[in-house]
Amino acid sequence: MSDTIKILFIGDIIGEPGYNLTKTLLPTYIAKHKIDFVIANGENITEGKGIIERDGKKLLELDINVLTGGNHTMDKIQAHKYLNETNNVLRPQNYPKGAYGNGFGIFKIPGSEIKIGVINLQGRVFMKQIDCPFRAFDWVYEKIKYETNIVFVDFHAEATAEKIAFGWYANGRASIVVGTHTHVPTADNRVLSGGTAYITDVGMTGPYDSVIGMKKEGSIKRFIYATPQKYEVAEEDLRFSAVLCEVNVSTGKALSIKKVFYPEF
Repeated sequence: MSDTIKILFIGDIIGEPGYNLTKTLLPTYIAKHKIDFVIANGENITEGKGIIERDGKKLLELDINVLTGGNHTMDKIQAHKYLNETNNVLRPQNYPKGAYGNGFGIFKIPGSEIKIGVINLQGRVFMKQIDCPFRAFDWVYEKIKYETNIVFVDFHAEATAEKIAFGWYANGRASIVVGTHTHVPTADNRVLSGGTAYITDVGMTGPYDSVIGMKKEGSIKRFIYATPQKYEVAEEDLRFSAVLCEVNVSTGKALSIKKVFYPEF
């Protein structure tokens, strides 16, 4: 293996349509770009909200190495046992102590002895008031920095300011910080001054003829009438949204972060 590794992160995969698109395109991207490690956010894979064992296993069979999550990870009660029994499906680390599952893990890059730490965190602005993600990162980083200097963070949050603040907070410690949750890709991918690759939101992989993945009709009614509506995953205008990062193995510093969005608008 060279002195750099390539990591592909796939933005929130939405339901069956997102799964099918990922299944179709991922092998091509892995081969074309010689990807060493694949991470994907899978919290929306089961009917658009949550992740159960059946769907988690389907995603991991696509040569995805680790699945991260967010505020919907545990929406399906069937997921709780699965999260406890698997190491490579994560939920946010800053859930209260004793919550189901794991918020971080250390994994080997396939075909090598190189290790990568993957951390899942959730923001608190306009979201559940769980534990502090900044301090949670400090705690995890101190645990894993002796095993690897390659650190990936999925920061699942609503507020752009909170994501950006976290990016600067982790600058020089994390190799990569990607934002998820809003399902809308941002254009600010860059390598920060300390060598941390950063983007505020990767966007979603799934149907864009929708309101962030859900059928438009129900979402519009929710805003007009301020009443609950059924969540239904949309099916049309499928697009694959990801970022491709290259990291120096010796230093753990990112060399680049490039957006992958197909097909373009």
